Amino acid sequence: MYLKHEPSGDLVEVLSFTDLTNPCSSTIAGRFHAGEEIQEPSNFQKLELVFPSGEALPRCWRDAQYKNAK
Repeated sequence: MYLKHEPSGDLVEVLSFTDLTNPCSSTIAGRFHAGEEIQEPSNFQKLELVFPSGEALPRCWRDAQYKNAK
């Protein structure tokens, strides 16, 4: 799965879908998908990632307290 890194505008390949959907995890393992060579894995803040369309990640992936919100 690929997401867009908002600060740079580059695509990020998600390496751990479990971390992505875990609302208690604020970072995910991924790597930039740019250039011809495979990039080294890095940690990315979920708050800086969106879907390639520009849509934000679902709140239940980002906020552990999403059920308590009014």
